[in-house]
Order: sequence, then structure tokens, then C-alpha cells
Amino acid sequence: MKIIKKFQLLFILLFSVIASADYLIIPSDEDLKMPLPLPYDGKEYSEKNIKTFIENTIAESKQPIIIFGGNWCADCRILDGTFELPTVKEFMQAKYRILHIDVGRYERNMHLFSFFGIPKEEGVPRVLVFDKQKNLLNAPSSKEWTTARDRKKQEIFNYFQDLVAD
Repeated sequence: MKIIKKFQLLFILLFSVIASADYLIIPSDEDLKMPLPLPYDGKEYSEKNIKTFIENTIAESKQPIIIFGGNWCADCRILDGTFELPTVKEFMQAKYRILHIDVGRYERNMHLFSFFGIPKEEGVPRVLVFDKQKNLLNAPSSKEWTTARDRKKQEIFNYFQDLVAD
């Protein structure tokens, strides 16, 4: 019986290592820092501003990420707090550039949703990840992070690791 339990434990450990082998792992001592970031500045953006951001980011050999949100939104701040974890921050800075677009209380910059062909609806953060050919990679899941507070930091990080298009 003891040997079976040892094999079960070994199997679980081995499976855990294999399942996470493709991802960078956030060390257990990296936790969200308080106060959480306030990344939204109230600026109004035009379609031209967005195109310039995307083109400049691609010229830097990085992928553009556009995040619609507001500083009042806990999910937006948790998502950005996760981006500030050292392991995540290093990865994100190497692969991506992020533009935060303030939606206010859904009265600011909302016209940009139709520019991207996504539904103009409440619920933030709305995360748009592009490849280096300007293709939106995650249109169906752009609203996924409206529940960031219910997600583990590793789950959030894995999502962005999966969308790297080298």
C-alpha cells in the first residue's frame, strides 16, 4: 500500500512538472503589491493614435496590447498588479507593449470598440492582443479578464504567454 501511495505522489509531481513545462512560473514569493496600480489617465484617443501605437510597437518587434478599463475597476487594477510582478513584468516588457485606454464610466473612448470590431458594451478590462501583422488574436476572449479578481496570477500570466506570436 505504501508503494502505491509513493507512485501516486510521484505521478502527481511528474504530471505537474510536465503540465507547466511550457510556461514560465511565477515564484511563490511574488505577490501583488498594495496599493494596486492606477494605469488609466483619462486621455481621449483617436483611431489615428491607436494605429500609431500599433505600428510603433510592431516596429520595436513587440506585440501590441490595448486594455480598455478604469482606475475604479478592481479587475483592471488586479490585472495590472499582476503585470507588475517581477517575473511577469520582465516577460511582458520583452514581448509586448501595453496601451491603457480609459473608458471613464463608459462615456470615454467607447467609440474605439467598433474600430476593433468588438461589441460596445460595459465590462472591463477589455484586453486586445495583436500579433506583429496587426491581427487581433483574442477577439472572442477580449472580455475574459472582467473576472481577473477570481483568477490566479499564474493563470493570468499563462494567458499572455500563450498569445506570444514569434
